[in-house]
Amino acid sequence: MASINLIEAFQDFKDAENIDRPTMMKVVEDVFKTLLRKKYTSDENFDVIVNAEKGDLEIIRRRMIVEDGQVEDPLAQVAYSDAIKIEPDFEVGEELYEEIDLLDFGRRAILAAKQTLASRISDLKKNVLAKKYGDRIGEIISAEVYQVWKKEILLLDEEGNELILPKSEQIPQDYFKKGENIRSVVKKVDMKNNNPVIILSRTSPDFLAKLLEIEVPEIFDGLIVIKKIVRDPGERAKVAVESFDDRIDPVGACVGMKGSRIHGIVRELKNENIDVINWTSNIQLLIQRSLTPAKITSMELDNESKHANVYLKPDQVSLAIGRRGVNIKLASELTGFELDVYRDNEGETDEFDIDLEEFSDEIDSWIIDELKRVGCDTARSVLNLTPEELERRTDLEKETITDIRRILKEEFEKE
Repeated sequence: MASINLIEAFQDFKDAENIDRPTMMKVVEDVFKTLLRKKYTSDENFDVIVNAEKGDLEIIRRRMIVEDGQVEDPLAQVAYSDAIKIEPDFEVGEELYEEIDLLDFGRRAILAAKQTLASRISDLKKNVLAKKYGDRIGEIISAEVYQVWKKEILLLDEEGNELILPKSEQIPQDYFKKGENIRSVVKKVDMKNNNPVIILSRTSPDFLAKLLEIEVPEIFDGLIVIKKIVRDPGERAKVAVESFDDRIDPVGACVGMKGSRIHGIVRELKNENIDVINWTSNIQLLIQRSLTPAKITSMELDNESKHANVYLKPDQVSLAIGRRGVNIKLASELTGFELDVYRDNEGETDEFDIDLEEFSDEIDSWIIDELKRVGCDTARSVLNLTPEELERRTDLEKETITDIRRILKEEFEKE
């Protein structure tokens, strides 16, 4: 039989390592059985034998030898006189195995078969890729930045598969360069023009959950369970955890000694503040914990409307609300209750204020410590002092004081 070179098609299979050999054989067999049905109307008496190593195949035709004039089905039977022309020793009742020359199908049919085979292999590769990442949704992967665009980043995994990290799934402070390795979570697999598009995310709560699982062995072992995570990416996150072992403090285990476990995650999330709290079915206690670092004085709950009025001391209000209202927004998402914050002493007319710690991403911690040393722990307490007085009472430079006041003023203008 003339050798029809199929090595290129088989090489495509080898390149797609995830396609197993039985699948490969089945696809090749299907393609050539289709060819047989077109020529002989049936493929029942044909065997397609694939040799993937050499890159070729054989098609064997099986027919029963019958007496001359007794042929009822030419596809399944052959006359004795025709059989002995192939091999003189044949007898009636034996089975004749005959190799079919692929060139008998015609060059056009062979070319069409090779194109169909290539197409089927391409579809298989797509299906394998879609299934691989479909099974990994919610898992963390590390991939290399290949191309940075305005609206998305193209990454390559260890097998060279293309992955997409959209701008909307990036932390606002994220900045990546080509060749850099970044971690993210597999969010979903979309199909676009019959091609799988793997979407990654660094803003999903699942990303934080998986980072905690990596850093906290108790979570990985199932001794601590994450009940809920809410995030404002790059700004703040709240994680509610519960322990199945009374001997384990879930919050302490997640934070680690001197914050050793949480610090790595905070760095990965571009200094996102992470509040870890104990989960409880007592909604009043959960709301109290969710508004951390603020301390609540009293609370009015309406379980039917899922609404709560929270009363705090004046100096705690800014902590409860948080910068740009992030803290109270996340607390509402975590508890499922709409929260309204009030000062518990109506007589006071304190202006809205913000704790200096809320500016830790824009003002260095040593500067905040220096301001606290002279009794300034909120934004208004700093602005109430003149630049000259701040320069006299602190060790800060004039330019630094000007920058600090500008940052604080801008925040009040936003509010």
